[in-house]
Parts: sequence; structure tokens; C-alpha cells
Amino acid sequence: MSFQVAKAYLDSIGLGDRVIATEAPSSTVEQAARALGCAPAHIAKTMAFLVDDAPVLILCAGDARVNNSMFKARFHTKAKMIPGDAVEELVGHAPGGVCPFGAKPGAQVYLDESLRRFDVVYPACGDDHSGVRLAIPELERATCAEGWVDVCRGWRLEE
Repeated sequence: MSFQVAKAYLDSIGLGDRVIATEAPSSTVEQAARALGCAPAHIAKTMAFLVDDAPVLILCAGDARVNNSMFKARFHTKAKMIPGDAVEELVGHAPGGVCPFGAKPGAQVYLDESLRRFDVVYPACGDDHSGVRLAIPELERATCAEGWVDVCRGWRLEE
């Protein structure tokens, strides 16, 4: 059901033709990269956190890792991931397919700076057998993001 919700949302904004359904699983960065035919760094993984008891989704590059001190500096709280068994209830998508498209109302979306170095990225589309090929301006429009944040490490050359 989650795939249909995400796909319908993307259809409604004219980006439904970018959805790629895969036969192979795409629930991890490595699986998604193989299934979608791109480098792992180009996967726009969606990390789900609780901030003030509300879901916050951070889209970041596949090779990036959330840095606790950077997260705390931005959100004024410790980075606390939503437990796997509560993700679908709070976000609307199950682990392995978490994405910002068709997420439940109240989920705030942020894009991490680690994505800006690419022209095209591949977030999930609501399940563990899908992806969406989007240019960065399309990602910005499709996510209705609150803005860009810098909360990840491990992706810069100097790190």
C-alpha cells in the first residue's frame, strides 16, 4: 500500500514517470544501488528520527552517516532514530522503503548537504523494491523539504 501512496503523490506532481520498480530488493543502500544501476553514494536514503515526539526525515547520500553532534547542534536534541516497529505507524512507510513521498502529515523533511554534490539521486518510493530517479531541483520540489541541513559526515573528501 505504501508504494501506491508514494507513487500517487509523485503522479500528482508530474514525477510519477521517474519511479522505478525493481525485481531485486532495494531495502539497503547496496541493494538499491545494484537494483537501480547507480553508485551507492547516489542512493538518497531516508533516515527517520524523533524530534520532540514528531517524525523528522533526513534524506542523505548513501555514503553519508548522521553525525550526532551535528544533528544535536541543528535540532537541539540527541539523534534518536524511530524504532523499526514504529516507523510505519509514525511515517507511513515501513523500513526498507521509507521515503518522503506520501509520508504522514506532520513528518518534517530535510535534505542533507551530502546530496548536493550529485545531479541525480535515487530515493525509495515507499517499499523495498523501488526507487525514484530525481534531479536535485526535482527532489527539492517533490519533498516539500523544510530546507537543507548539514548533519552528516563520512562523505567529504577531507573526512
